[in-house]
Amino acid sequence: MKPVTRGLRQLLWPRNSGADGQKPLRPTAYLDGLRGFAAFLVYIHHHQLWAHNLDESIILESWFGYDGKYYFAALPGIRTLFVGGHVAVAVFYVISGYVLTVKPLSLIHAGEFLRLFDNLASAFFRRWFRLYIPLIVTTLVYVTSWHALGYWNSACEPKATFGEELWNWYVEFKNFSFLFKESNIWVTFNTHLWSIPLEMRGSIIVFTACMALARATIKARLLCEVALAFYFLYIVDGYYGALFMTGMLQSELDLLAKRDGYFPGFLRRLAPYKTPIFYAVFVIGMLLAGVPAAKDELEYLSRNPGWYWLSFLKPQAVFNYKWFYLFFAGNMIVASVPRIATLKRFFESRFCQYLGRISFALYLVHGPIIASIGDRVYYAVGWLRAADDNHEQVAHWANLFPLPKAGPLGLEIALLVPNLLILLPLTLWTADFVTRVVDEQAVRFSAWLYRWVQGEGEPEQKRFQFAPLTRLA
Repeated sequence: MKPVTRGLRQLLWPRNSGADGQKPLRPTAYLDGLRGFAAFLVYIHHHQLWAHNLDESIILESWFGYDGKYYFAALPGIRTLFVGGHVAVAVFYVISGYVLTVKPLSLIHAGEFLRLFDNLASAFFRRWFRLYIPLIVTTLVYVTSWHALGYWNSACEPKATFGEELWNWYVEFKNFSFLFKESNIWVTFNTHLWSIPLEMRGSIIVFTACMALARATIKARLLCEVALAFYFLYIVDGYYGALFMTGMLQSELDLLAKRDGYFPGFLRRLAPYKTPIFYAVFVIGMLLAGVPAAKDELEYLSRNPGWYWLSFLKPQAVFNYKWFYLFFAGNMIVASVPRIATLKRFFESRFCQYLGRISFALYLVHGPIIASIGDRVYYAVGWLRAADDNHEQVAHWANLFPLPKAGPLGLEIALLVPNLLILLPLTLWTADFVTRVVDEQAVRFSAWLYRWVQGEGEPEQKRFQFAPLTRLA
């Protein structure tokens, strides 16, 4: 048993600069682990929704006791482990707002405004390429595989010819890449990618805020950050902007906490009580993270036990009420994790750090794997969805290796076994491969491209030599 326990400890215990000689963790490594675990919750959420019919999905997406139904998976706090994909997106946006602004805010505090301009210019230039190159590659390979391998998938109906498929892919992607598109922003062959354009919009918001508020006083900048978050959440339906702005606010407050005399006084006076405060904040955040989301109607929310009075808090501006509550949940979770030692150690563990490294690729590939391989595996072990329009395409896979559906809702043997043996290892391996071959290369390419457009390697006087206008005419 010793090798087993030693292996588990190596997997779950944080890496450090101790005897194992590992590189020490960054101060914000817990955010990487939190992002990775959030991506893992998205994976779990989508597999849960695939395997369970509409009635069971409503149970998972509703509060414990809704409509007189009581299930372990619907317990407050526990629900997040089954359908935590909603709050995971809120956590993504808060973390992005934090990490994208920590360096610019550090330069602002140091008064290094020239370096701030260089930093923001580089970050702004590289951001689109960093987000969209992996998306381009993975979606193009995915739609190509339908014709190269000749298989059916449940994501969308393949076009008659590969040429038509490429044209459809181009049209959908070029519309998807336009950040200010007003209608639905997704691609039919991987609808889970809807959050990427909002990620880019939020990035633009915080980059612009850093630039606009660079010379503001600390008090004025904090007030502006709060005002912008309020505007995005309560005045207009821009929850993602509010999440990014509060991520920036948390980043600034953490930087100010390290400087004597700059942290807001009323917050500093709470320092002796921070441990119980943040335990309470985390618990409240986890409760709000389980906001019932089976339907969009506010009347449905008010019928969930314990949510009647909370339903009155939703502002008029928010179209989909769940994002109002997830705004507070995401911020509470991100703020409390570094202040609760056990949570911080967990998210700094090898397991969570690994998930953090492959998190973006995991988000990109888990949907296509469900729609291509997951359908067949689930049909083979006995999950049949006769309501599917194209279920006959995989009907011959039905019950090839039937497994019992015994166990609590969401933890059935027929769901856990194929995931643990096939789907999860395959998804993690694919995400790791895409991270190394595509994602990390996209980061390097965007950095190289920025250096190239700057004219790196040319004498400085040549960079700014322009031909006379008469020669250009």
